[in-house]
Amino acid sequence: MATAAPPAYSPGLEGVIAGETELSFVNPELKSLMYRGYDIRDLADNCCFEEVAYLMLYGDLPSASQLSEFKAVLVKERALPNEVVDAMKAFPKTVHPMDSLRGAVALLALHDAEVTDGSHDANVRKAIRLLAKIPVIVANNHRLAEGQPWADGDASLGHGANFLAMLNGEAPNEETAKLFDATLIAYVDHGFNASTFAGRVTTSTLSDLHSGIVSAIGTLKGPLHGGANEEAMKMLLEIGTPDKAEAYTLDALAKKKKMMGFGHRAYKNGDPRAFLLTEKAGELCERTGNQKWHEMAMIVRDTMIREKNIYPNVDFPTAYVYYVMGLPIDIYTPIFAIARVAGWSAHIVEQLDNNRLIRPKANYTGAQHKPFVALNQR
Repeated sequence: MATAAPPAYSPGLEGVIAGETELSFVNPELKSLMYRGYDIRDLADNCCFEEVAYLMLYGDLPSASQLSEFKAVLVKERALPNEVVDAMKAFPKTVHPMDSLRGAVALLALHDAEVTDGSHDANVRKAIRLLAKIPVIVANNHRLAEGQPWADGDASLGHGANFLAMLNGEAPNEETAKLFDATLIAYVDHGFNASTFAGRVTTSTLSDLHSGIVSAIGTLKGPLHGGANEEAMKMLLEIGTPDKAEAYTLDALAKKKKMMGFGHRAYKNGDPRAFLLTEKAGELCERTGNQKWHEMAMIVRDTMIREKNIYPNVDFPTAYVYYVMGLPIDIYTPIFAIARVAGWSAHIVEQLDNNRLIRPKANYTGAQHKPFVALNQR
């Protein structure tokens, strides 16, 4: 009797529709990305990060009064429980910042009175608390690892600017704060990416929002997802100067070495976030006298497109934007998490508002009907 053919299999679930969302629309044909219907370029050019976070959690951009109230709540919620602060001070200084972030968020769950409340409103409130606290965790994890004192932040500063102030000990200028917000906005959401999907899978079991965020952080850590920005900057540092960029790229391609910050499963002809941030990166490098990084990046980009028709993704320009801004390389991925927690949380709220357990099938490829052999005969 003929054996039925196995169901169609898509490695990595590529092209598989795993759900519906109102949160972000990735459109490769138009090389565009929209958050709840708004084009990312309009948002990055005209909004602060808090406006976009509000959009993701509440469904539309805030009015002036709504934004003021939202900012005030975020400032109020920045403080961490003393027990979490003490635990962070005891973390090993040598672990990767993503491991410290994952541990701190897991600890926050133990001190959130609404952790088991899965209602829509409670999930939004928990999301806001995490949105406020994660930048404090990331900045102070770095400070503690460097032997610096704890920084409480500045209540007069916005979300992104306060993070930079905690990290560096001084408030950024207006141009730097605006650019940093643009990078955060570019990182907020991107369909059913790996970390977002991990968060949705976790909470589809009716687990709590904190568990979903911890799952997402663990997924983001990988160099094929969030860690690509760190690896992209290490690559640029290895190249060193623009005159070496083309030869380095050609050699890497000949050796089939992966060029970090290039290629995207969804975008075959260019990532709109990369287009946006490449423009802003060029302006930053020109303004600060760091043109070599942009020149080098453009040579690598042009060589990759010419030789392989592979375009940079969002992580490539972000890497040297953060470097020129003076941010430590090992916190690039945690900065990604500072932004993406707005998207993760919105997806988890959306998942739980109309939940169905995410449980795909697998094609079995192992042996069948093997004869059993008793223990004394093996």
